[in-house]
Amino acid sequence: FADTDPFAEEEYAIAYKKGNDELGQKLDDALTKLKEDGTLDEIVSHWIGDDADQQSYTRDDSVERTGTLVMATNAEFPPYESVDGDTIVGVDVDMMQAVCDEIGMELKVENMEFDSIITAVSTGKADLGLAGMTVDPDRQKNVDFSDPYATGVQVIIVKDDSPITSVDDLLA
Repeated sequence: FADTDPFAEEEYAIAYKKGNDELGQKLDDALTKLKEDGTLDEIVSHWIGDDADQQSYTRDDSVERTGTLVMATNAEFPPYESVDGDTIVGVDVDMMQAVCDEIGMELKVENMEFDSIITAVSTGKADLGLAGMTVDPDRQKNVDFSDPYATGVQVIIVKDDSPITSVDDLLA
């Protein structure tokens, strides 16, 4: 089988408290702008690909900010989020900083167990959940989601000398 066959594709989106349509609209509007002006692609290129330099997005200090968005994440999913020293870095953090630049808010990132993120958002302990968060019906019972901002592709990698020649061989 071809080495480029995807095992699964997932769309990543921002989780936010169910019914907070005002925040959801702000997120969607900011994501649309960041996609259209190339900022989102630029952020991703710093973290993913052959030329990735892992240089974080630079916050726009000229933006007047009112309020803070608390982002719940699990910093164990590089390049989307990981720990560098005492800082959480990655695509999701940089993308949310760019969103906060667009909507005029501060960003506070809180690291937690992945299974705690939806609860933190649904109970109001965090405003947002990002950790390569995929939209699925179970999660949609508890939180709402922004428009997707990235697509992840899951693949299986095997050594060339493996007898595996198809996905069926893996499932056997």
